[in-house]
Amino acid sequence: MQNSSKAPQPDDCKTMAEVREGVDATDRELIALLARRFGYMRAAARIKPDREAVRDEARKAAVIEAAVRDAGGRGLPEPVIGDIWERLVEGSIAYEFEEWDRTRD
Repeated sequence: MQNSSKAPQPDDCKTMAEVREGVDATDRELIALLARRFGYMRAAARIKPDREAVRDEARKAAVIEAAVRDAGGRGLPEPVIGDIWERLVEGSIAYEFEEWDRTRD
């Protein structure tokens, strides 16, 4: 994702103010991406015919493995990304359960 703000790229930062501006802009971009990801969870909840289909351990493992592999390829700390994605996927599953239940009450 392209940095949509005027914040400098990390290697171009010369001050802590620039670093913080970049971090804040990146956080806003991450939230926008998470909003889209959770939109897909709403779609999944709408599409899946059975509540039991919400939790798919094989899919969960594949998603986390792909994130860790991608992180490693980018020089990021794989254990940290694995932990983040574990929480993200579990939070997504919980949200999808809530949405599944909400749309069928």
